[in-house]
Amino acid sequence: MWRQDFRRRWAAFGASEFGSAFGYTALPVVAVLVLGASDFQVSLLTVLAGVVSAVAALPLGPWIEHRRKLPVMVTADLVRVVAVGSVPAAALFGALTYWHLCVVAVVQMVARLAFDAAGVAQLRTLVPAEHRAEANGRFETTLWTANAAGPAAGGVLISWLGATATMVVDAVSFLVSAVLLRGMRVPEPPPPVREKGFPDLAGGWRHIFGHRGLAALFWNSMIFGGCVLASVPLLAVLVLRDLGFPAWQYGLIAGVASVAGVLGSLVVKPLRRRIGEHRVLLAAGVGRNLWMGLMPLATASRAGLLLVMASETLMVFFAGMFSPTFATYRMNATGDGYMSRVVMSWSVANKVVQPVVIAAAGALAAATSVKTALAVLATILIGGVAFLPWKNSGWWVAVCR
Repeated sequence: MWRQDFRRRWAAFGASEFGSAFGYTALPVVAVLVLGASDFQVSLLTVLAGVVSAVAALPLGPWIEHRRKLPVMVTADLVRVVAVGSVPAAALFGALTYWHLCVVAVVQMVARLAFDAAGVAQLRTLVPAEHRAEANGRFETTLWTANAAGPAAGGVLISWLGATATMVVDAVSFLVSAVLLRGMRVPEPPPPVREKGFPDLAGGWRHIFGHRGLAALFWNSMIFGGCVLASVPLLAVLVLRDLGFPAWQYGLIAGVASVAGVLGSLVVKPLRRRIGEHRVLLAAGVGRNLWMGLMPLATASRAGLLLVMASETLMVFFAGMFSPTFATYRMNATGDGYMSRVVMSWSVANKVVQPVVIAAAGALAAATSVKTALAVLATILIGGVAFLPWKNSGWWVAVCR
């Protein structure tokens, strides 16, 4: 019976991810095209969505841990329906403001963090341990497929129907997700009993740092996520301004890389059978950190374009391999009593670290050059390879039992 529920869970994930991919740039586009926001205001919108939502979501981890997860997920979806849907509604009546967008950005991100924290814990209890790797692989393939198709389709929709049109699609996708989740039938196990006293806000981090493998992967994740997100605006400047490539070629780089992410997620299963989970984790973890160093070598030529494309494609290919393998490991290494707090702590740390790294890389690029900043990020990424669980002392076998 769990397989039928998993298919509904997978369909709900696909609906919300495709909707989010359609509306990936919706808020900044609405801010610029509808409200005429400045560069600083657009940047502030992104910072608020990350940092403020992380602070607001932190207390939710312990609260979610001691609740049934499916109602939390449905509520988070419905909150996003209202928040995202309020933007086109306000625009229709001429009542949309910049601060309305800021509130929506924060509320939407808090709901996303709550959904993810509950969702990973729910998936862990729904799918038997021997099927978790395959389940996470399917989710990863869906994610990269959505990222490959969604932004381009969203851009077309914006050009046809206006800047708020993709937000309607995004809101509907969350409603579809909520309806699908409500149809799940396998009963959840009772949530862990909450101890008396104040909520344990640091419990997730204590669990992470008390486990050698999780602690190493936590730092690897912070380094990779911070450096890769910091490279996104720098890559746009490098390709479009410094190297002078047209916008369609910049879009081609992103499109090809997203397809590589799909392929990476698809090769995990045969590789896992051939070399085992541990070696896949290590190989993918090394592979995703190696290729950014090619970007600063690119020149304003066809070879330069191919070099940048190769860098992005290889990085995303190995990331597509790594993510489902890591997700399975984290599920198996974390008990039901900590799963939501671990995921929330991980997400909150990412939301705090990433803006700091983005700002530092931007400042370095302004003081030196874009290529210098990318070279520094590439060097840090290579150093992040050290934060992988290299010591094979039986931990993978132990946590998978």
